[in-house]
Amino acid sequence: MEPAGAYGAAKAGSFTFDPVAFFTYPRTLLRLLSWVFSMVVFSCIVNEGYINIGSERLLCVFNNNADACNYGVTVGVICFLGSIFFLILDIYFPSISNVKDRRRAVLLDLVFSGFASFLWFVGFCFLANQWQATSPEELPLAQGSDAARATITFCFFSILTWVCILLNARATPYPIANGATIVTTNPYQAPPFTETLDPQKLTQQRPMAPAF
Repeated sequence: MEPAGAYGAAKAGSFTFDPVAFFTYPRTLLRLLSWVFSMVVFSCIVNEGYINIGSERLLCVFNNNADACNYGVTVGVICFLGSIFFLILDIYFPSISNVKDRRRAVLLDLVFSGFASFLWFVGFCFLANQWQATSPEELPLAQGSDAARATITFCFFSILTWVCILLNARATPYPIANGATIVTTNPYQAPPFTETLDPQKLTQQRPMAPAF
């Protein structure tokens, strides 16, 4: 077992990146799934989310509501880039030795994961509602129907993955090279002094009451 600092990070210089352990770690798999799902969402909308009916103007397949398509693309791109950023952060996180920097990284991860979960929930409800309001006459030959359904489905899957990331806190043991495991400690729950107090010393150092 190797000693560890706060939030599951090893001491500076003691961390060796293990690709196999990293890419089989549950949080890494969740981030990869979130990355794929977000890419599917904005790709479906960009490629097949707009139709052209008798004019050069492109209409959104979600009830001809451009805001629905724009929202899906925007959230998809944000979470796509966010997944890449936090994957890179996960790689370097165990080598960060400063407690404040680790705490900022953890808080940033929690805030973004919660925010992404909220955005995908809103997106799922918004797109599902607009798709339900779309009449068959607005989609000749069912153009874009498969893309719209795939978008809504992967919005729902994205909610699950980001919520799981949010719940999978960094307090869990993090795998490192050579089969070792970092044991996490929380500095805010540790006693202020590491020295063991001797009851006899406390008795000897206790001040004597003045005699009258």
